Amino acid sequence: MFSQQQLKQYTESHFDQAIELLKTLGQIPAPSHKEEKRARFCLEWFQSQGARDVYVDPAQNVVCRIPGQDPEPVVVIMAHTDVVFPDETALPLREEDGRIFAPGIGDDTANLVNLMMAAKYVLEQECQPKVTLLLVANACEEGLGNLKGSRRIWQDYGSRIREWISFDGNLGDCVNRAVGSHRYQVTVKVQGGHSYGDFGRENAIALLAEIIHDLYRITPPGESKTTYNVGTIEGGTTVNSIAQEARMLYEFRSASQACLKEMEERFQEVIRTWRESGEGRDISVEILGIRPGNGPVDEEKLNALTQANVAVIEACTQGPVTVKAASTDANIPLSEGIPANTFGTVRGDLAHTREEWIETASMKEGMLVALGTLGRYFP
Repeated sequence: MFSQQQLKQYTESHFDQAIELLKTLGQIPAPSHKEEKRARFCLEWFQSQGARDVYVDPAQNVVCRIPGQDPEPVVVIMAHTDVVFPDETALPLREEDGRIFAPGIGDDTANLVNLMMAAKYVLEQECQPKVTLLLVANACEEGLGNLKGSRRIWQDYGSRIREWISFDGNLGDCVNRAVGSHRYQVTVKVQGGHSYGDFGRENAIALLAEIIHDLYRITPPGESKTTYNVGTIEGGTTVNSIAQEARMLYEFRSASQACLKEMEERFQEVIRTWRESGEGRDISVEILGIRPGNGPVDEEKLNALTQANVAVIEACTQGPVTVKAASTDANIPLSEGIPANTFGTVRGDLAHTREEWIETASMKEGMLVALGTLGRYFP
C-alpha cells in the first residue's frame, strides 16, 4: 500500500489535482480567528473523499479521524488553515515562471494541500492504521492566534496522544524543539496637556520610551538562546499635545522554560519599578499570548520520531535536513511532554509577505513526504 513505487504513481497521477486544490484553497481568506470559510471548504472536501468521521470543533479545526487497530493511542498530523493577512475577501493568486504567488501560499496552504492529498490516498485505500490518526486542518497557528487550534486538540485528546506532527515551513527543515514566547501590550496613561501651556507635565510617549530603554538593558539568560523585541509603538494625538497615552507590543522568546520564567520576572520588575516611581501615571500590561517552550519530553522517543521523519524527508528529496528549534503548533505537545516534529513539504520564499511564492514542481516531493509520513502508521 505504501511502497515507494505506488506512492510515486499516485503523486504523478494526482499532481494536477493537487495544484488545482492549492489554487482554490489559496484564494480563500483565513485570518487567524476567522478561518470559517476554509474550515467549511476543508470539511466538505474531506466528506467528498469518503471520510466517515470528520467534524469541525469549537476552535474551527477540521478533524478527520481514522480509527486504528488499537483505537486508544492517537497520532496527530496537522497543517494550519490560517494566514497572517487580515483579508476577508478572496486572496490574489497568480502563476508565473514555475511558481505560484499568493499571500500565505507556502505558510501554510501548500503544506495543508499535501496533507489533504495524502489523506485522500489513505481514504481510497480503506486500510486501517495501527493507531488512531487525527488528520487536522487546524486554526490559529499564526501570531495572536496563540495556537488555539493545537490547544483544543490537546484539550480533547490529551494523554491519548503518542506523537504529533505538523506540516509547516520549507522542505529540508525539521523542528524538534519549541521556542516559547510571551507577548504583551504595555499601555501608559498620564494627564497630558498643551505642549506650551502645560510644558513640564509627564508625556506618555517619553515615559514609555524610558520603560523600553530599561527593558533593552536586560541581559538575556545564557542557558539557551533568548531574545526580546518591541515590535510596535503608538500614541499621542497631535504635535502640540503632551501625549496622554502610548502603548507598545513587547515579546521575549526562548526554547528554555527556565529562561522564559527569568525573562518574565525581569519584565515584571521593570514594570513594577516604573509604577512605583511617580504619581499620576497608569501603566497597564495585557497578555496577548503565551506560547510554551519545551516540557519534559522523553529524549529517546523524541529522537526516534525525529530520525524517522528525517529519513522520510531525505528519501523523498535526496537532500540534507536541518534539525532546529522554532515556534510552531508543535509547541503545545512538546510543552506537555509529547514527542513532536514540525517540517515542511514545499519549497518557496518570502513567507509573511504579499509576494510569497512556492515552486510548483516541489509539490510532488512534498506529497511524497506527506504520504511517507502517514505510511509509517500503517501495517
